[in-house]
Amino acid sequence: MNAAPTPNELTHERDALINFRAHLTSGWHHGYRWVDHKHFRLPPTPTTDREILTALIAHEQFRDTYIGAGVIPEEPRHGPYWITAITPDQYEPLPAHTCERIIRDWSVPACTESPALEADLQREIFDPMAAADRVYHLGELGDENTHDWGRIHEYFHEFVVIDRTAGHLTLIVAADD
Repeated sequence: MNAAPTPNELTHERDALINFRAHLTSGWHHGYRWVDHKHFRLPPTPTTDREILTALIAHEQFRDTYIGAGVIPEEPRHGPYWITAITPDQYEPLPAHTCERIIRDWSVPACTESPALEADLQREIFDPMAAADRVYHLGELGDENTHDWGRIHEYFHEFVVIDRTAGHLTLIVAADD
């Protein structure tokens, strides 16, 4: 059996952000709605999804509260949760179309108003989900796992997209604050 990859074996390649404010011009807009996606190269040795999720949670890039401070190596928070509360078991495998529906339901009516936003989400989020081997969704972890200022996000949706064929993992966070 292969050992779980270390965080260094899961190589961070780049970050990207789809900011809804850049696309919306009408009176409707929640100005702080966005989709952040972090791209990683999978380790070259075969590993299980559980080992990959473990490596992601241990990775420095996972230490992001998504409130503007960016990645802080010693940060004990991830999104609205304490990092210690997040394990691979909290990630549920879902069909890509179900994950897409979660994001679409959350993003309405913004995508109706902006074909450019819809195109960005399709290209950057939905197409990679559809091409992936597996998509995982982080469920609600409950108030007992929410950190001291974790409810700053009105909505927080997290997905891990594993595409073994392309050798990539994408961490997707769709949220607002």
